[in-house]
Amino acid sequence: MTASPGGGLPGPYGSGGGGANLADILERVLDKGIVIAGDIKINLLDIELLTIKLRLIVASIDKAKEMGIDWWEDDPALSSGARRAELARENNELKQRLAELEERDALEPAETKAETKARAKASEGDT
Repeated sequence: MTASPGGGLPGPYGSGGGGANLADILERVLDKGIVIAGDIKINLLDIELLTIKLRLIVASIDKAKEMGIDWWEDDPALSSGARRAELARENNELKQRLAELEERDALEPAETKAETKARAKASEGDT
């Protein structure tokens, strides 16, 4: 903030020449990144009831990628590429499961017949 020349209220950002305006501040924050961290603990008679740990990083996407933060690229809710990959994976799993079920159904009658014959022979042997 800069003071007005007449000694009154300070003028808006950037009006005093040499001061940073809001766009400059935002550009600097996004370029460098900023981390805000804090913990909230609620205790009652020395018994910890609740702990909340807050971590907030504000940065541009390019800066976040430089730092190795790219979780949004794998989140299907945020990335169309990740959504397509998840759908393709689910489709492959369903195709594989369908093939297994079809194969099991194709083999099951033969197994059932063999089990029936084995039980019949076993019951004949008992009598």
